[in-house]
Amino acid sequence: MRTPQRRMTLLATTAAATAALVTGGLLTAVSAQAAAGCRVAYSVASQWPGGFTGNVTVTNLGDPVSGWTLRWSYGAGQQVSQAWGATVTQSGAQVSATNVDYNGTLATNGSTSFGFNASWNSSSNPDPTSFTLNNVACTGGTTPTTPTTPSTPGTSGTPGTPGTPTTPPIPSDPPPSVPPPTGLVGWATQNGGTTGGSGAPTTTVSNASALTSALNATGAAVIRVSGTISCSGMLRVRSNKTILGNSGATIVGCGLNVSGDRNVIIRNLTFRDWNDDAINVQESATNVWIDHNTFSNGYDGAVDVKRGSDFVTVSWNRVFNHDKTMLLGHSDDNGAQDTGHLRVTYHHNWFDGSRQRNPRVRFGNPVHVYNNYYRANGGYGVASTENAGVLVEGNYFENVNDTYHLGEADSGPGRLVARNNHFVNSPAGQTGGSVASIPYSYQLDTASNVKSIVTAGAGAGRITV
Repeated sequence: MRTPQRRMTLLATTAAATAALVTGGLLTAVSAQAAAGCRVAYSVASQWPGGFTGNVTVTNLGDPVSGWTLRWSYGAGQQVSQAWGATVTQSGAQVSATNVDYNGTLATNGSTSFGFNASWNSSSNPDPTSFTLNNVACTGGTTPTTPTTPSTPGTSGTPGTPGTPTTPPIPSDPPPSVPPPTGLVGWATQNGGTTGGSGAPTTTVSNASALTSALNATGAAVIRVSGTISCSGMLRVRSNKTILGNSGATIVGCGLNVSGDRNVIIRNLTFRDWNDDAINVQESATNVWIDHNTFSNGYDGAVDVKRGSDFVTVSWNRVFNHDKTMLLGHSDDNGAQDTGHLRVTYHHNWFDGSRQRNPRVRFGNPVHVYNNYYRANGGYGVASTENAGVLVEGNYFENVNDTYHLGEADSGPGRLVARNNHFVNSPAGQTGGSVASIPYSYQLDTASNVKSIVTAGAGAGRITV
């Protein structure tokens, strides 16, 4: 049984520091010191017999850092097996996490997040008791980095009083150490809502034959996927199904096809090397929620929605090492079936170097693209075509040369409204026309915080299901 999340936060500054251990709501303060001020939030997001998922957020409170390595030691034999957002190695008890290409530079008060899966002995899984950032300990000392007389800060520019330790500064708006609530939001809440197989019997499958039979069965069901399943082609998913990945659940080689059915939930799965689409929603399928999955190295679309389908939410997914990400509407000639449909919400997804179609939209209006993190997308971010209406808001674009535009290849232009986006080494894109109003309620995260929020929470293995 997975255990609730616990959190441990270590805070250090150049002159003096505090650290906090947050476990079950209890806070214990200790002192810490480091040459480069930092804040480290370590959390066990989920835990099950033999394994757990950890999340780490590092906030730099000192001078800008170009390249970083965070180190800690485990005291009960824990072993890291997989990581994202950092390169993680382990030698004995010591773990080293080093930045990847896109998050090595941390400005003052800048932050980055990474996560990992690890094993434990199912008896004891204590948090690390100390960290080092770039080989500087954050373990409890209060000695300043240069020998000066401690003093309290003065007011209105006057000197402080010698003899009293300074109080470490606290960031005014630190990024969250835990991802925000991840319940269903968006178009899949409409048209009666999306509940999948809620309340129905649960079946656990661990091979392609059992998975195919469970997905294609009539009646409501909760289907749990265990281990790695290798398969080919597209597996039909019938109505009223919830498909959940157990820890590490992976589907290799095939995809899921929701065709003409309704009320389907797909969460916490890793898809790789599919030979068609990873998830295909088509033929007027409605009320589908695709959430907290990871996609990489497939042939065609990671998540394609087409042929009159409607009321879909695509949230908290990560796509990397892949070209054609998310297609909405498959053909310029399909307007008769698609117009008035193809209403999809894309939020808190991590388009991690995925080249194009993040998403590529035809006909749907309004299509809502908000609070996603775009990193180094070599083709483009969002394309609105064939009179679609796309609202692009509160997203974080980093190193994206073409963030969003109207028209794509032979497809005519659509309409696109952009607002409250955040750009890092990326230009604002092309906009034009108006978009229909959004009918559901949602909370928009501040765009400048989206990178840290999404990298801490998107993808498989980041939730307990």
